[in-house]
Amino acid sequence: MKRLTLMLYLLTLLPFNASALTPEERGLEIAKTADARDTGWQDQISSLEMVLRNSSGQETVRKNRMRALEVSGDGDKSLIIFDSPADIKGTAFLSHTHAVTADDQWLFLPALKRVKRVSSANKSGPFMGSEFAYEDISSQELDKYRYNYLRDEAVNGNDAFIIERFPQYENSGYTRQVVWIDKQMYQPVKIEFYDRKNSLLKTLTYHGYQQYLEKFWRPQRMEMQNHQTGKSTSLVWHDYKFQSGLTERDFDQNSLKRAR
Repeated sequence: MKRLTLMLYLLTLLPFNASALTPEERGLEIAKTADARDTGWQDQISSLEMVLRNSSGQETVRKNRMRALEVSGDGDKSLIIFDSPADIKGTAFLSHTHAVTADDQWLFLPALKRVKRVSSANKSGPFMGSEFAYEDISSQELDKYRYNYLRDEAVNGNDAFIIERFPQYENSGYTRQVVWIDKQMYQPVKIEFYDRKNSLLKTLTYHGYQQYLEKFWRPQRMEMQNHQTGKSTSLVWHDYKFQSGLTERDFDQNSLKRAR
């Protein structure tokens, strides 16, 4: 009787979630925690270098500025302004991310002096010739995916959760993504993207995370490798600034034409 009592007591000490959650519930719980830990930054400004490499390793460098606005109750808004090279200088990309409906995205093309709406069926296409798709650069809202916990695994010496997420958007270019989430930061350190045939298409890795405002983690570099074409794209971030007072007006369609 004493042995049975001891066993029951020890069972009460086990983490409830370890035994009670299904893989789907645990995957969602991890995603919710990651989302909650990255809430409250309000707005963000940064400089960005985009390095495009073809299959032979030849490089093209583009310099951009990025602004983002945190939106309560919906997806975030972002604006990317291209400063170089000269042939795309002044091009601007605006994205209004939504949690459960198609994102709204627009391009301002200075040569044509007009704003072009990006088709909701074209989000899987390459963004400005890079290996990032339009859907990759929009904010990754929680409700965009279904989730499934796979396992725990160490990445670069740090413990990580590995979860699958399945896009809810019918025009997504992916069947699923496998995401490694660092257990300390609750930020992704690696993502594998599987195409509509469920073949590995791309791998994205994150490097040089730093913490801002004693809470928010941001990478200094992101590397996207396309396994099917041999091409790759690097994003190198500089000069992160937060809570600069940006408003909705800084992210409307007129802001594309005002962008300098």
